[in-house]
Amino acid sequence: MREQASILLVEDDRTIRTELELHWQRLGGWRVQTCARLSELPEALARSAPDVIVLDRQLPDGNALDWLDGWRQKDPHTSVIILTAMDRVMDRVEGLRRGADDYLVKPFAPEELDARIVSLLRRTGATQGTRLQFGPLLWLQEQGEVRVDGVVLELHPRELEVLGLLIRRAPRLVPRRVLVDALAERNLELTDAAVDVYISRLRRKLAGRGVEIVTARGFGYRLDMSTAGDNETGGDDGD
Repeated sequence: MREQASILLVEDDRTIRTELELHWQRLGGWRVQTCARLSELPEALARSAPDVIVLDRQLPDGNALDWLDGWRQKDPHTSVIILTAMDRVMDRVEGLRRGADDYLVKPFAPEELDARIVSLLRRTGATQGTRLQFGPLLWLQEQGEVRVDGVVLELHPRELEVLGLLIRRAPRLVPRRVLVDALAERNLELTDAAVDVYISRLRRKLAGRGVEIVTARGFGYRLDMSTAGDNETGGDDGD
């Protein structure tokens, strides 16, 4: 299994939820958080940045595909596996068309779900390496630096930390709270507004270099290779 990968399980059946959580804890190597309703998702996603979301289709407070429609507008990259008893071909096709990366029908073997998760992690490269690249950006953990087309980018230590988190998740979304918490671990006096300042500085330093920081309003930030402005880039926060 991919060490340090993060799984978010959204399942209202307590038995399934508990059994999967215990199963993954026994296997080790994955961080797991769970919730039982769509209404719990915003808080769960604000706490951490999952590599894979395992999502029950029919939840007590709505159809998960309706939530997925909106989520894909904010984060088109985080892998999602739909978990459901709806087994018709048209149900599977609808799930995939509306943003799911995979679709698993209940009842299922946990080992099959494991294999599908590993496959998605392999596809997205969800690892915590010491040398990671996204487009022209190369993040070197041991050297404590980021290079752009081979040239070291001059960064403040906090800017380096923020950009490192974005590169490790790229092109997936990093919740704003994750960035705030990561910085707060090093400086207890740090305010939430500091993240806006660092994002603003990084945007200026990355300008014209073929990669940009995109704002998903109300959620967080992600790196994108496109330099064309879109309606979610949001400009320089906190400048």
